[in-house]
Amino acid sequence: MLAFVIKRMLGLVPVILVVSIVVFLLLRLSPGDPAVVIAGDNADAATIERIRATLGLNQPLTSQFIIWAGSLLHGDLGVSVFSNIPVTQLILQRLEPTASLALTTLIFSIVVAIPLGTIAGATAGSWLDRTLMLVSVLGFSIPVFVLGYCLIYVFSLQLHLLPVQGFSSIRNGILPFLSSIALPTMTLGLAYLVLIARITRASVLEMMGEDFIRTARAKGVKERIVVTRHALRNSAIPILTVIGIGVALLISGVVVIETVFNIPGVGRLVVDAILKRDYPVIQGVILMFSGVYVLINLIIDIAYAFLDPRVRY
Repeated sequence: MLAFVIKRMLGLVPVILVVSIVVFLLLRLSPGDPAVVIAGDNADAATIERIRATLGLNQPLTSQFIIWAGSLLHGDLGVSVFSNIPVTQLILQRLEPTASLALTTLIFSIVVAIPLGTIAGATAGSWLDRTLMLVSVLGFSIPVFVLGYCLIYVFSLQLHLLPVQGFSSIRNGILPFLSSIALPTMTLGLAYLVLIARITRASVLEMMGEDFIRTARAKGVKERIVVTRHALRNSAIPILTVIGIGVALLISGVVVIETVFNIPGVGRLVVDAILKRDYPVIQGVILMFSGVYVLINLIIDIAYAFLDPRVRY
């Protein structure tokens, strides 16, 4: 196991390298120039060129990448072009709202999806199973920003139960925190929830036809125990796999949801940086998200061995 973990951690290096190269080239080769944004619409060519020289944008792409990569190796993500604040500091300032939203969405989705998918798989063809399939289609079909505005209209504008936008830190109290994070969590969690629920249903349904399930029933084991201890437990691997894959959906959804609900998180930070062509901030945030995604999948791979004794590394 230790050798496997070390090998996977070393595997992060080429992943981060490839991601950094791709992001660097996409930003530099795409239309737009941060020097023009900084100088303003009425600036002359000399002023724009002077700003480009100050930012180092007049150097060849290879030189720019070597300078940036060298700083990255020392743990320096660079300095924001517009705020002149280190990118690491900007990310840390915005990390709490994003981490809170991601964590509450993950907990909400797993807690709701696995029981629903298990019951639907164990009672295939029932009204609950058909309802879950209908909700799954709707969950995948409706864009998250449309769902967000619908929930705002119902729970905020009509029922006046939850705030329209903003974020309250958990340090300000658990109730203000929950009220501010409830709508974003429900909005982002629906697509993630139906994905986990459908895979859980399919896995449990497949397990229910296995010989060991029929043997357990023949021995007189209660149906609840047959479903939870036998069918669900043996479905853990595909469920964990889809949870890990869905993290990419979660990361991309955070950017949209933070914009819809005006949450001052990392997602809003990268959106603002894209609009301003703030290269260091965009590169730093994407690298952070890539590292988190790979790390979570590593944790899930390790969890396989604890859930299924047949898995060995």
